[in-house]
Amino acid sequence: MSESVKMPALGESVTEGTVTRWLKSVGDTVEVDEPLLEVSTDKVDTEIPSPVAGTIEKILVQEDEDAEVGAELVIIGDGSGSGSGSDDAAEGSGETEAQQDEPASEGEDLASDPTTAPSTEAEPGQEEAQGGDTDPAPSAEGSGASSGGQGQEVTMPALGESVTEGTVTRWLKAVGDSVEADEPLLEVSTDKVDTEIPSPFAGTLLEIKVEEDSDAEVGSVLAIIGDASAQSSSAPASEVPAKEEPKAEEKKAEEKPAEQSAPQGETPRESEEKASAKAEAKTSGSTSPAPKASDSVSGAEASGYVTPLVRKMAADAGIDLSSVSGTGLGGRIRKQDVSAAIEAKKSETSAPAAAPAAQAAPGGAAQSAPKVEVSSLRGTEEKMSRLRKIVASRMVESLQTQAQLTTAVEVDMTRIAKLRGRAKDSFAQREGAKLTFLPFIIQAAVEALKTYPKLNAEIAGDVIKYHGSENIGMAADTERGLVVPVIKNAGDLNLAGIARQVGELGGKAKSNKLTPDDLQGATFTITNTGSGGALFDTPIVPNPQVGILGCGTIVKRPAVITTEQGDEVIAIRSMMYLFLSYDHRLVDGGDAARFLTFMKQRLENGAFEADLGL
Repeated sequence: MSESVKMPALGESVTEGTVTRWLKSVGDTVEVDEPLLEVSTDKVDTEIPSPVAGTIEKILVQEDEDAEVGAELVIIGDGSGSGSGSDDAAEGSGETEAQQDEPASEGEDLASDPTTAPSTEAEPGQEEAQGGDTDPAPSAEGSGASSGGQGQEVTMPALGESVTEGTVTRWLKAVGDSVEADEPLLEVSTDKVDTEIPSPFAGTLLEIKVEEDSDAEVGSVLAIIGDASAQSSSAPASEVPAKEEPKAEEKKAEEKPAEQSAPQGETPRESEEKASAKAEAKTSGSTSPAPKASDSVSGAEASGYVTPLVRKMAADAGIDLSSVSGTGLGGRIRKQDVSAAIEAKKSETSAPAAAPAAQAAPGGAAQSAPKVEVSSLRGTEEKMSRLRKIVASRMVESLQTQAQLTTAVEVDMTRIAKLRGRAKDSFAQREGAKLTFLPFIIQAAVEALKTYPKLNAEIAGDVIKYHGSENIGMAADTERGLVVPVIKNAGDLNLAGIARQVGELGGKAKSNKLTPDDLQGATFTITNTGSGGALFDTPIVPNPQVGILGCGTIVKRPAVITTEQGDEVIAIRSMMYLFLSYDHRLVDGGDAARFLTFMKQRLENGAFEADLGL
């Protein structure tokens, strides 16, 4: 008996979802609660588990297609309706026309879905059904129907609500490279987020359809992935890239021994794959060529973007990426390069630190100037990234539509610094988040926004809209450029909740894991210019907000303070500038001064002991 799996309810006000990936293919068995497919909505990406156990008989909604809540997604049964039709066709003359057509229709479903391939159990039956046919059905290696048996198509996925296209910013694989399922394949930029696109299946990258810096609509074909041997046998010699020749020769040299030593029961295809893997391992394990004399940049700078996995791997092992030579395309640092650096670090014997002693020159002795590392960008040109274009456009638009100016106050952060010093270790253990200065500033700002809602508003025509929640945009400087993840409903969070949000969103920004939802809905923005050592700035208010708060760096300097006895003395204090840029169409200078004075008093009083458990 067969049962249909329907699209479940995926949240309040969500009426439909997009099937982004099938985790099972027709003919596969599935257990109860085993992940069956991935679905994306305008609010969340999630896996749909199977409500029943059985065999996938038919997939009703293909990848990148939308389905309403309650719509049928897939048919699951005992397997009698999947993959066995070809055996019956070979045997039976007494079947009806409809029964004979059924296996063919299922084959079409498989061919039209790039992520599904006929199971190996069904292949013998298919061969019997084909008999002496001159046009056999596609095998598991050539199930990408739309590419004529040469490979499977990788299409541009849906990248968020109202996003219709994206720009290919970088290919992480080159033609001829092997790629695993879910391995990052390329980077795509939209007007809302930059993200990596993983490969939906394993194979060899046969063709790149959309070059870097080119736009592609959602659903358009980005690349073809398939079997490298199929490409080499069908492509003219002139189309084979010159840089792939060594790889082809190496593979050819490995083919013969692999075939001769293949164990009993192993197919030539499996032997060839193993030989290819050995050749690739040998290549990646070899010593990388020495850099050219003209290369004066560091390894990290020459390699450009480093994937989050590689960056985390290096950080966990304490490896400085600038000291690692990349062996990937264009000098990109790969996982294998970091692994080699980790092994080299382990093998190094600890030597006495003579360098610091040598640097400590006696008083009055001349010291050599620090070495200047020349950036690889010096004297070059580059095309503006999509993200940079969007930031530039919005900043100019904001200045052209708002009457902006900036007001500043100086804040004594000494009490906050002492509180943080006492509580940061226990806070990290208890809350699982770092206690920086930013959560204190955000909490004070949220309280000020509740008291002075003019700064938490927007102008719509001739109407002023005062927001009912405080959604704080947190400007983050990343390798890709400026992004602003949003702490939603910050007015409902305590200090610990704000600190966790700061850590989580900051981590996602650095690893390029922000979703479109993370970047939407800000009603007020805070930028921590001081993290780069700046004392003061005049930030631009992002439309349609009417205010942005900047935080300067905290420095120790002498200041006049009043003692408990009422005496004025000079003491060393931790001082910081707070500066507020605002839209003068709505916010007056007095409003800005009251807002900043409120924050100044809140921070200088330092009454956060209850939040810190002190």
